[in-house]
Amino acid sequence: MGDFHPEAHVKGFAGCNFIALICNSCLAIISDIFSMTQSYKVFFKDRVIFLTNQIDDVLGGEFNAILKYGSQNELKQFIENFTNKQHLHVGFIYYHDIEMLLELFKKQFVCLQAAGGLVTNQRNEFLTIERLGVYDLPKGKTEPNETAEETAQREIFEECGIDHLTIVRPLGSTFHTYRLNNEAVLKETHWFHMHTTIDQKPTPQASENITVARWIDSREMEQFASRTYESIKEVLSSFRQASEKR
Repeated sequence: MGDFHPEAHVKGFAGCNFIALICNSCLAIISDIFSMTQSYKVFFKDRVIFLTNQIDDVLGGEFNAILKYGSQNELKQFIENFTNKQHLHVGFIYYHDIEMLLELFKKQFVCLQAAGGLVTNQRNEFLTIERLGVYDLPKGKTEPNETAEETAQREIFEECGIDHLTIVRPLGSTFHTYRLNNEAVLKETHWFHMHTTIDQKPTPQASENITVARWIDSREMEQFASRTYESIKEVLSSFRQASEKR
């Protein structure tokens, strides 16, 4: 598990009241542990903070730092330090009420809602895009008075020109952070598995920096996953898990 630093129980990084462990991060193992418990993952590009109410499961994994929530000021310091210290790959924030913790976490950011879809066709191919050199799935911000389902369908049509979509099932939500106009933004994206039986050729939306929109088969998914965002890998994982339960 790595070297344990008992002094960090009292005063840790940034002077917060939290436990810190220094060890080799292993995001895949950590993700497996938390797939069995209720938690939220928040991606900072390819790094992640887990929000959890299961402290025992945390101590059985590998991570860089953990905060037991005490105040908004401590939470702010923890997030700022995690953001700035790029060598920290995995962090945890613990509180007994997971839904309350998510709301407390959101108060540290400008929050945006978005939605997108993993679209399949009658040949069991997947709709993908390439934006700024990175593989992605079609998605976008929610407009006023628009449901997540409406957002996902609209964005898929705008970014790829694909319509006549049927929603098969929701695939959960992903959270990721970025900075915009010198503000910290937390975007929650709601995902849906959608299906079309109409044979349609995708058309990339150049105005959104999308250079490629195309259907790929399952043999290309490994390459797609190797060049996409960690949050998109979560969507692929949710899709696989849902498909296995059918």
